[in-house]
Amino acid sequence: MTGSDGQFDRVWALIAAEPESRDDKPDVVGWMQRLCRAASAALPSTGVGVSVMDSEGRPATVAASDPHSATLEDLQFTVGEGPCIDAYRTGRPVMAPDLSVAARVRWPGYAAAAQEHGIQAVFAVPLQIGAARLGALDIYNDRPGSLSPETIAQALTFADAAMTGLLNAQQRSNEDGCAPALDDALDNRFELYQAQGMVAVQLGIRLHEAMIRIRAYAFAHGRALSDVADDIIARKIVLETDS
Repeated sequence: MTGSDGQFDRVWALIAAEPESRDDKPDVVGWMQRLCRAASAALPSTGVGVSVMDSEGRPATVAASDPHSATLEDLQFTVGEGPCIDAYRTGRPVMAPDLSVAARVRWPGYAAAAQEHGIQAVFAVPLQIGAARLGALDIYNDRPGSLSPETIAQALTFADAAMTGLLNAQQRSNEDGCAPALDDALDNRFELYQAQGMVAVQLGIRLHEAMIRIRAYAFAHGRALSDVADDIIARKIVLETDS
């Protein structure tokens, strides 16, 4: 754990005190939604989101503090770049206190798109304990500015709590299959790669090119990547060679 026992206990207490919403999903995903809301309230932020990725970096948004933050989580995977992806790959916090400056060079597509959604700063903290790494917790701000050392420490502790919650849910699921909501979130990731394979076969192109086309379609039409994948699998969308 990165934070002290006292700070970890305080963060867990904040999560436990967060009221349930009628829109919360069951099981661990609902708990993660409350974690995101508690983190958004405790940290100087506009919103918070949590995403997981597999060993090859394939993503799935698990939870967010609000619908706007959920859209921002999906946005990184739609354009294929962003602080969440970098935090997962490097295992280090990624700080972008002003998306109009260095971030436009580092993530030209993501930075511009996030700013169009009213976000000026993003901070990503990896979800990891030892060698185990699952994803990242993202903090969004509608104004530029760095996080204080105290805020960073608290963000790391929320990430520790999220990691612990996910590992506990994974263990329970392995034992008795009782984490269907988390399974649903991960299914969205697998559906994306099923759609990728379909597009690759239909157009006679390589897999990475198929993903580029799916992302481009989602971005051009302002849709979530998972929704486009669902429509491709259902054959409601057929990408053309010149699309």
